[in-house]
Amino acid sequence: MEEIYAKFVSQKISKTRWRPLPPGSLQTAETFATGSWDNEENYVALWSIGDFGNLDSDGGFEGDHQLLCDIRHHGDIMDLQFFDQERIVTASSTGCVTVFLHHPNNQTLSVNQQWTTAHYHTGPGSPSYSSAPCTGIVCNNPEIVTVGEDGRINLFRADHKEAVRTIVWEVHFHPSNPDHLFTCSEDGSLWHWDASTDVPEKSLLFHQGGRTSAFLSHSISNQANVHQSVISSWLSTDPAKDRIEITSLLPSRTLSVNSLDVLGPCLVCGTDAEAIYVTRHLFS
Repeated sequence: MEEIYAKFVSQKISKTRWRPLPPGSLQTAETFATGSWDNEENYVALWSIGDFGNLDSDGGFEGDHQLLCDIRHHGDIMDLQFFDQERIVTASSTGCVTVFLHHPNNQTLSVNQQWTTAHYHTGPGSPSYSSAPCTGIVCNNPEIVTVGEDGRINLFRADHKEAVRTIVWEVHFHPSNPDHLFTCSEDGSLWHWDASTDVPEKSLLFHQGGRTSAFLSHSISNQANVHQSVISSWLSTDPAKDRIEITSLLPSRTLSVNSLDVLGPCLVCGTDAEAIYVTRHLFS
């Protein structure tokens, strides 16, 4: 087994990523990036394991990885991906998404592009604006997709200052009957998810528009000696109660449904179609 080289860096490392090789390259990976978190100051760093002309006591090249360059990062690094061979994208606990550019001539990193408010909380229970951690990113040049704790999915392009598209939805359990869940989405859907135990067994069916329904079967391995009455219906292991009924509450697909609220048998939602929908008969 080959040796494993360790270097202590006085930082908690949250993410490590190899720099991608050029298409068709037969070389082995030599450069990787790291990101840190839960430190007084966090850093994005670039490292190399290539030989540097230094000889060890046996006359061979040293295998220790060497720091090429680093740059301070605001907030914890929740995710890190190479955008291409020169650029690194990071997701921050502050909700910011940053593209760093590597300058190989002088071995430095600089901020190439930044979306400071990519993810944020708004609405009841939150200030007018508060940052939400960006928890994941995926890159496919020139596009970057991010997800965050605010429930948003953002699509960015490297040559755009704003998000190309944002998917803005809400999820609400019924306040007095948590077997019922309500969701709204940027695609114009408003759904009622019914996991109550009295849902009849029916075949899978869903039609967009009107109060039409789908039944989804979910299976969870049996857990012995657990009393069913204290288990949420969302986690039920009873095969006779393993169906969820999904009902579309809007008569037809509309523009983005941005917000909803539920109280008793009443639901209200607002949309980008400049319309407010209200129903007082959720369970009729």
